[in-house]
Amino acid sequence: MSRKSPGGDRPERVPVRLEISRILEILPHRHPHLLDLVTDVVAGESIRGHKMVTFGEFWCQEKFSHTPAMPGVLIIEALAQLASVLAYVSEPFDPSRCQLYLLGVDKAKFRHRVIPGDRIDLYAQVSQHRSNTWKFAAEATVHDTLCAQADLLASVVDLDD
Repeated sequence: MSRKSPGGDRPERVPVRLEISRILEILPHRHPHLLDLVTDVVAGESIRGHKMVTFGEFWCQEKFSHTPAMPGVLIIEALAQLASVLAYVSEPFDPSRCQLYLLGVDKAKFRHRVIPGDRIDLYAQVSQHRSNTWKFAAEATVHDTLCAQADLLASVVDLDD
């Protein structure tokens, strides 16, 4: 969350910690939930969070179990879940009446693998916002090494439509 800094127009950073229970209230997704914690939010600007990757992940049990690496599509989904929380915090909506839908993924690049034992640090920044449509620049890192990045396009949609 943010507020105006004294004597300036720039939002002041306010420490935020959204635990998984609050994230689940905001994101009415089914399993898998790929966002464990939100650590920093500046409403309308940016958000940071992370996901702890464990050997208990469903994808570790699949065919590549001898060298499990998190599928890129799941890293993108984790970034999309983080961006959804940013949109909600920036302009709250009733999750029982509206949902943020992912409309597109552009410029996705996968640069480094993510394996069990890693903590993925997730970051999303608003690059454009008009009406109910949001565009985010997002990236995932492990130990400051860029693992994935993408531009995400999403829209808040009334469930009655």
